[in-house]
Amino acid sequence: MIKRCCGFFGREECVNHQNHEEKEHKCGRPLGLCFNEKSGELYIADAYMGLLVVGQDGGLARKVVTEVEGVPLGFINGLDIDQHSGLVYFTSSSIHYPRRSYMSVILSNDKSGRLLQYNPQTKQATNLLKNLSFPNGVSLSKNKDYLLLVETTTCKILRHWLEKSSKAGTTEVFTELPGFPDNIKMNSKGEYWVGIYSKRDKFLKWALSFPWVGNMLVNLPFNGVKLATIFARLKSVGLAVKLDEEGTIVKVLEDKSGKLKFVSEVLEKDGNLWFGSVILPFASLYKDYDSPL
Repeated sequence: MIKRCCGFFGREECVNHQNHEEKEHKCGRPLGLCFNEKSGELYIADAYMGLLVVGQDGGLARKVVTEVEGVPLGFINGLDIDQHSGLVYFTSSSIHYPRRSYMSVILSNDKSGRLLQYNPQTKQATNLLKNLSFPNGVSLSKNKDYLLLVETTTCKILRHWLEKSSKAGTTEVFTELPGFPDNIKMNSKGEYWVGIYSKRDKFLKWALSFPWVGNMLVNLPFNGVKLATIFARLKSVGLAVKLDEEGTIVKVLEDKSGKLKFVSEVLEKDGNLWFGSVILPFASLYKDYDSPL
């Protein structure tokens, strides 16, 4: 069992605290989770505490990376592991804004994001890509020859080719999406599910088309960022898309009932879909989603 972050960091005020956003910079905010299936270790991308790992027997998490090439990790986010090599791939969404200010990352068109790699054998972390716009979820391909990377601000999925490919080191647009994507997960068929936080409405399209608008909202004497956040949340619906191996959208699931919103992650398992939300305090289950009516 993993001990609570408050026990790890010695902050009793984290226990049973209701306003998690208010305390997350002290208590931690785990975003990416992935097991190394060989070692049984659980790697955790915590938005404030860095890249952590918990041993196969549980217990206290320990920090393994807090900076890369002399630059602090900042707001780290998504994570995936190559189960053959043990390499850990993870993202830093911004070095300028913390997770609580995620809307500022979007509105300011911040490009300080990075795709990072950690080698547990050498204990070294390196930069794979820099100057990204809110990099978020990551997923290795079925053949481990490329990595898919969510860019939330641009509503795009990027494909970064790895050493196994003749295109190694190159990056291209894999697909564009109808809203702000969060995490991406591969299913057993090599297809990808992407959770969509919210649709890209006309206001945000306009604000992002003119960088001065976003920067003005970020720097207003009143909280313009909070206003934009509230506006985005009012427009939110439960939305998820499935992509094939070519980046084509092959399925769109949308819940307009209001029960499921702010979808951060979709995991397909045994014909069922599990939905996570960055705001809602529960996970949702869609049983036999692909069964004929």
